[in-house]
Amino acid sequence: MKRQFLLAPALVLLLSGCTSLAPEYKTPKAPIPDTYNQQPKNPHNVMRSEKITSTHWREYFSDPALQNLIADTLRENRDLKLATLRVQEYQAMYGIQHANRFPHIAASANVSRSLTPYDLNVTGTNLDSTKYQLVANLSVWEIDFWGRVQNLEEAALENYLSQESNQRAFQISLITQVVNGYLGLRELDQRLALTDKTIETRQESYRIFKRRYEIGATSELDLTQVETLLTQAKALKIQLEQLRDIQLQNLTFLVGKPINLQTETRYFDDILPFQELEPGLPSHLLTNRPDIVSAEHILRSATANIGAARAAFFPNITLTGYAGSASAELSGLFKSDSTTWGFVPQITLPIFTAGKNQANLDIANVRRNQAVANYEKTIQNAFREVSTALTNQKWLTQQLEVQAHILAIQKRRSHLAQLRYDNGATPYLEVLDAQRDLLASEQAFVQAKRTLYANQVSLYTALGGDTTATKDITPIQTKGQ
Repeated sequence: MKRQFLLAPALVLLLSGCTSLAPEYKTPKAPIPDTYNQQPKNPHNVMRSEKITSTHWREYFSDPALQNLIADTLRENRDLKLATLRVQEYQAMYGIQHANRFPHIAASANVSRSLTPYDLNVTGTNLDSTKYQLVANLSVWEIDFWGRVQNLEEAALENYLSQESNQRAFQISLITQVVNGYLGLRELDQRLALTDKTIETRQESYRIFKRRYEIGATSELDLTQVETLLTQAKALKIQLEQLRDIQLQNLTFLVGKPINLQTETRYFDDILPFQELEPGLPSHLLTNRPDIVSAEHILRSATANIGAARAAFFPNITLTGYAGSASAELSGLFKSDSTTWGFVPQITLPIFTAGKNQANLDIANVRRNQAVANYEKTIQNAFREVSTALTNQKWLTQQLEVQAHILAIQKRRSHLAQLRYDNGATPYLEVLDAQRDLLASEQAFVQAKRTLYANQVSLYTALGGDTTATKDITPIQTKGQ
C-alpha cells in the first residue's frame, strides 16, 4: 500500500500534460517586400547584415576612445541595469510557473499528548495517550490532464525570452546613443578648432587694419568691418562652447560615470571610420533584430494562454495526500507496522460561471490577435528604418560631395577677394562677405560629415546591431549569489 502511494504521483505526473488545447503556432508571413529599394554603391569592403549580429561592436567601432565609452556605458548605465533586473524578474516568474507542474512535498514531524476523562471513554478510567508522527505531505497538486499548467509555463517562458530580447534591443539602442553623442562631441571639437583658427586670422587682420587706421592709411569703415567679422567669429565660438558643454553633460549622464575625453580636432578630416554595410535580404531582419524576436515571443506566449483558457472549460483534478509513520512510542516510528498514509483526489467540474470562462477565452484570443498585429507592425517598422537609412545614405553622400565642392569654391573665392582688395580693385566689404561665407561653409561641411556618420550608425542599428553586447555587462549581484 505504501509503495502504491509513492508510485501513484509519479504515474500521474507522466500522464499529466499529455494534452495541450493551445492552437498550433504558426509564424505570420512577414508583410514586407522581398528587397530594399536602395543598395550601397560600393560593393567592396562591406559587412553583410547576417554578419553584423555575430560581429562584436569593438570590430565595427574601432576608435579606442569610443570603445572605452561604450564599455563604460554597458557597465554603468542605470537604465540598462534596470533592464537586466527586469530580465531576472521574468526569469524568476518562469521558475515559479515551472515549479507548479510538479507536486510539492513537505516533511513534518509532530508529537501530541491527550487526556480523556474516565466518564468520556469506555475504560472507565482517565485515558492518557501519546502519539508520535513523521509524514511527508503532498500539498494540493493539479493533475494537468488538459495542459493548462503546461501552457501557463510555456507562456511564462516566452515572456521571459521576450524580456531578454528587449534587453538586447535596449543595449543596441544604448550603443547607438553613445556613438551619436560621441560624434556630436567630435563635431563640435572640429567646429571649434575651425572657429579658433578663423579668430586667430581675423585678430591679426584687425591688428593690421587698426594700425593702418591710426596712420590714416584706411578708413574707419574698413576697420569696423574687420572688427565686425572678428566679433561674429567670437560669438560663434561662445555658442559652440555652450553646445559642447551640454553635449558632454548628456554623454556623461548616458555613460553613467564621469568621462575624460581629449579634444579631437581632425576627426572629420579622416576617412569614414565605419565599414560600409550591405543590408542583404529583408528576411534577415526576422532573426537579426531583437525587437522582432521579442514580438514573436510575445505572440507565442499569447498562443499558449489560449490553451490555458480553453482548459478552464474542463474538469480540474487535484490531489492531496500524505505518507509516513505513526506510533504511540517514539521508538515505534521506524517499525514496519507503523505505516500511515492518506490519499484524497478531487475533481471540480465547472457548471455555471456566468460566462467567465468564455470571457477569459475571448480575452486570450483578442490578445493573440493583438500580438499578431504588433509582430507585423514591428517587422514593418524594421523594414522602414532600414529603407530610410539606405535612402539617407544615398542622398547624404551626394550632399556631402556638393558641400565639399562648395567649400573648395569658397576657399578660392576668399583668396581671390583678398587679392583683389590688396590690389585696390575692390572694397574690403567683398573680402568680408567671402570670409564670412567661408567660415559658414567650413562649419556646414563638418556638420554634413557628421550627419553621414550618424546615418551609418542608424543603418547598423536597423540591421540588428551587435547582439553579443550582453557579454560586456557586469553581472548584477542579488541576495543568495
